[in-house]
Amino acid sequence: MVKRHDIIVRVVARLLLTPSVVVAAALIVKEYAEVGDGFSAGMIVSLTVALQYVALGTPTVEEVLPLLRLSPALVIGGALLALASAFFPLALGKPPFSHLPEPSDHVTTVGTLELFTPLAFDIAIFSLVVGVMTMMLHQFASPDEKETEKERTG
Repeated sequence: MVKRHDIIVRVVARLLLTPSVVVAAALIVKEYAEVGDGFSAGMIVSLTVALQYVALGTPTVEEVLPLLRLSPALVIGGALLALASAFFPLALGKPPFSHLPEPSDHVTTVGTLELFTPLAFDIAIFSLVVGVMTMMLHQFASPDEKETEKERTG
C-alpha cells in the first residue's frame, strides 16, 4: 500500500469535491434555458473522483464516498433512462428523441426547473459517464487480487 504524504494535494482534492459537483449540477440544469451538457458534467465529476483516488488512495476514497459502490446501478439506471427518454415519444406517436412536452404545451416545473425529455436525457448521459468512469477508476485503483498474486509469483 502506498502512503500518501502530500498534505496539500489531499486538502485540495477534498476541497474541490463539493464545488465540482455543484458545477456539474449547474451544467445539467441550465437546460431549461438552453441545451444542457450531461457529458461534460459527468466528466467533471469523474475527474474529481479520479483526483480523490490519486490524492487519498483507494481505501480512503471508498470510505469517504460510499456511493461509489453504486456505480453499476448508476450505469444501468442511466442506460434505462436514456432509452426511456429517447423512445417514450414513440408511445405517443412521435418520432424518437422528440422534445416532450412540445414548446407550445404546458411544462411541469420544480421551482424554476422545467422537466422535459432533453433534461431526462442529459441526466441519463451524466449517470452513464459517472458510473462507467468510477467503475473504471475502481478497477485501475484496486486490481484483482488473483491477477496480482500471479504477477508476483510468476
